[in-house]
Amino acid sequence: MNDLKLFSGRANPDLAKRICDYLGLPPGKISMGNFPDGEISCKIDEDVRGRDVFLIQPTCPPVNENIMELLVMIDSFKRASADRVTAVMPYFGYARQDRKDAGRVPITAKLVANIITRAGADRVLAMDLHAAQIQGFFDVPVDHLYAAPVLNEHFKSLGLKREELVVVSADEGGIKRALGHSTRLQAPLAIVDKRRTSAESTKQENIIGASVKNKIALMFDDMISTASSICGAAKVIHQNGAREIHVAATHGVLVGPAIERLEGAPISSVTITDTIPLPPHKMLPKIRVLSVAALLGQAIKRIHRNESVSGLFN
Repeated sequence: MNDLKLFSGRANPDLAKRICDYLGLPPGKISMGNFPDGEISCKIDEDVRGRDVFLIQPTCPPVNENIMELLVMIDSFKRASADRVTAVMPYFGYARQDRKDAGRVPITAKLVANIITRAGADRVLAMDLHAAQIQGFFDVPVDHLYAAPVLNEHFKSLGLKREELVVVSADEGGIKRALGHSTRLQAPLAIVDKRRTSAESTKQENIIGASVKNKIALMFDDMISTASSICGAAKVIHQNGAREIHVAATHGVLVGPAIERLEGAPISSVTITDTIPLPPHKMLPKIRVLSVAALLGQAIKRIHRNESVSGLFN
């Protein structure tokens, strides 16, 4: 492990520290800042020649600033003769722009992947990408992790009775994810029929599959952004007689009216992970934050030792 070095950008230093603590390694010494005109400055304060370097920088809001900071860091380490540079992006910004769903629009997820690759990243480590095919947008190896084991373990620890549970997918696109949770928690599956009315809003109509009447509903998603979808689905589930509704998502983006919507929704608890830092003013009593530091730390250790990362989920 002596050749392994972990460095953090300014996007989520707390997560980086937790990963370093898990691995028993000191955080790498790096000075990040901004020039008076807003340009990003970077200075590596220790020797990294020939080292296996991991840069921990989720590209969460402010997305453009954090992406540019990651690019500057990658370039700095390549010019400092690091042997290998892995971009650790627990959250990948622009992931929702992964296809042309209308004429004359970009595929920005592919563009960002190209830029990160051209900057000099040798590998990418990401978690719960919005679309699995984004792995193919990179021309370097991508290790894709899932927070599902952390979320499932949390609900198991609550001691909920299995016969009272039903796993709910908030839309048709999340069926595969919900099915995985349903299998591991040994609970039936229900699906909320969602129709998108615009880029900012959706409309939920029916429930397909298992009944939620007098049940404890567990809803899983990859992210909560404006919380429109998840709160709309929760309203439909509540109207259909669910006794309790618990929501879990890997990425708590929580922008716009998300906090107000979650606060007013018929949701008992919201569980997210620390892939994105949660400011104190967004911490509602019903929100619980779980750490994925151990999962990321174990993956980093396996990549460094050239061991299987998929073995984490077997």
